[in-house]
Amino acid sequence: MATILVVDDEMGIRELLSEILSDEGHVVEAAENAQEAREFRQRQAPDLVLLDIWMPDTDGVTLLKEWAAQGQLTMPVIMMSGHATIDTAVEATKIGALNFLEKPIALQKLLKAVEQGLARGNPAAPAAPGAAPKPAAPVSSSVVASAASLPMLNNEGIGSGALAAQTASISFDIPLRDARDAFERAYFEYHLARENGSMTRVAEKTGLERTHLYRKLKQLGVDLGKNKGE
Repeated sequence: MATILVVDDEMGIRELLSEILSDEGHVVEAAENAQEAREFRQRQAPDLVLLDIWMPDTDGVTLLKEWAAQGQLTMPVIMMSGHATIDTAVEATKIGALNFLEKPIALQKLLKAVEQGLARGNPAAPAAPGAAPKPAAPVSSSVVASAASLPMLNNEGIGSGALAAQTASISFDIPLRDARDAFERAYFEYHLARENGSMTRVAEKTGLERTHLYRKLKQLGVDLGKNKGE
């Protein structure tokens, strides 16, 4: 059993990850922003941290740098994001992050990353006073491979040929925002079809609150007329 700190400003993500990891027998603590994460780290060092990159007050990479500079990066840290770039992922890894997960996070990828992180243990123990700094850890090929697929999210864990076909048809010649919207539209339409239109189950699957989900679907122009199940 390990103590895992989940740092994410989206309540739905925190609750979903907490439920999954608790079911695996871990003790899960949650922080909705960098300040709460700082305060928790001052009290104790968790066995693992799942850290979102984009947060409103202080982003995850900045918090990671703080912990490294203060000698507090004594636990494995796995970064999470749905909108990061390969440069951001590589930068976080150079600072000391062990892995990078794309949102929405596939269950098996999450559990595998957590298992590997806990097995790896202490990634960046502070050097003794006066000692030469350690060279940066080599960037994991799996992190680069994962980040190289951004901004298109990985289809692993979704298991749909139709979804793969939809996302493969998205042009790389359109603006990033349009490409992201096209992928998200395909992603939600897939889950709506898979869950027979149940907004409750889709909210659970995607880690969003129902109100947020409704707003997101309306924003993307997803037709809910044929998806009225609850």
